Amino acid sequence: MPSVAIIGTRGYPSYYGGFETAVRKLAPYLADAGWDVTVYSRPGTLLVDDPSRDERIRSVETWGMEKKSLSTLSFGLTAARHAARAKPDAALVMNVANGYWLPILKRAGVPTLVNVDGIEWDRAKWGKLAKAVFHTGARWTAKHATRLVYDSQEIARRWNNEFGLQGEFIPYGGDLLDEVLPVEPGLEHRGYVLAVARFVPENTIPEFFEAAREIAKRTDVVIVGSSGYGGELDETAARLSAENDRIHWLGHISDDRRLFSLWQHAGVYFHGHSVGGTNPALVQAMACGAPVVARDTAYNREVLGGLGRFIPADAHAITEAVTRLLGDRRALDQLAVEAIARANAMYTWDAANSKYEKALRQLAER
Repeated sequence: MPSVAIIGTRGYPSYYGGFETAVRKLAPYLADAGWDVTVYSRPGTLLVDDPSRDERIRSVETWGMEKKSLSTLSFGLTAARHAARAKPDAALVMNVANGYWLPILKRAGVPTLVNVDGIEWDRAKWGKLAKAVFHTGARWTAKHATRLVYDSQEIARRWNNEFGLQGEFIPYGGDLLDEVLPVEPGLEHRGYVLAVARFVPENTIPEFFEAAREIAKRTDVVIVGSSGYGGELDETAARLSAENDRIHWLGHISDDRRLFSLWQHAGVYFHGHSVGGTNPALVQAMACGAPVVARDTAYNREVLGGLGRFIPADAHAITEAVTRLLGDRRALDQLAVEAIARANAMYTWDAANSKYEKALRQLAER
């Protein structure tokens, strides 16, 4: 039985972000394919009573510093050191910040498949020092990883241009729905605008909050997400929700069915992510049939093709595009059908998991 260690996420099962979603889908798939799977985890982050938890997956908690600028680096170090002693046949490493620790695994003879994530040094949430840390981590990843994974063709292009490296293209998948889920209480089908995002500036959150005041004069606005650390954007969301009964801030949602229902019944889903690659929230929104207004980026155009309305990061542009699309019911229905078809053709978990398993098996057999 081949063994694999997964490093760089909050653990299994966890619902924090895209990496965690991918691991929730991939780990049981690998177990079904005959792998011994270990996922490194942060203390206190796992949902041990989750009914979807697969008991074949081993979770190993390691020590780290739960701070915005140090968490990934510190937990990655302790996980890499533990995995180097355990010597799995392969390691799947998430995030180039963990590139610093790849030499530890390399010296132990553990081949690594690294998902580079997005271009972290482009993210506005990081200061100059943090951006330099990520960029250096990327250079270490380029030098020491056995094989790379890109979740979008645009990310692959950036890495090829800067580091001259090829890799595996494995985008995120989405869960296609075979039923109509109940509408969130207090809302109506196609009767609200939805935003789902972590509260960071590069996700166009400040601009959407400004637009929400105008949009709420015509229809309900539902906001899902938080910064994870509190702060000004969380305070703004709370204030908007308290001041206007048509703006609903639901915070972070870890219930997949509830989140899928919100996407399935949304009149418009606003996707403001500007950096990263194939964003898992956008893929899942498509799989649920949500009509999309998206920030105009190469990443979002790659995922949506021609199936979205693309706008700049401007509150007025967001308001105008959202209200115009909401008023065209025929366009909403057409976009919903075409989005589901595109997700089914290009972004499924079966396809993604199969590619990961193949790449890991090739590493293990080396």
